[in-house]
Amino acid sequence: MKARAQELKAEARANKSRAEGERAVLAAIAGMKEPDRAMAKRLHAIVTAAAPALMPKTWYGMPAYAQDEKVVCFFRDAGKFGDRYATFGFNDKAMLDDGAMWPIAFALKELNATVEAKIAALVKRAAGA
Repeated sequence: MKARAQELKAEARANKSRAEGERAVLAAIAGMKEPDRAMAKRLHAIVTAAAPALMPKTWYGMPAYAQDEKVVCFFRDAGKFGDRYATFGFNDKAMLDDGAMWPIAFALKELNATVEAKIAALVKRAAGA
């Protein structure tokens, strides 16, 4: 019974942390200007559907998704740094290794079905799904 009680407490902490992370990500998205905000909302839906085990959180004020407390992927809106495009990227935790060199960040001007499918596949792979 003690073990089960500890499991329930751990689950409650994880659920609270997930809810806090979700709120922080949605607040970061709400603070973005269009069209980055719409893109970030759609990316949030894609990532959470493709890899529900990833924990939403903010990372340097940007929406990010973590595994074992380490950021796997993130979105950086163009407006944050005055860039001409938004960026969706992966950190080394993603393990997207492919030979001696591979891409870890992608410029995003718009989302369409093809791009969304590629992102979902990369996120699944990055999360180990």
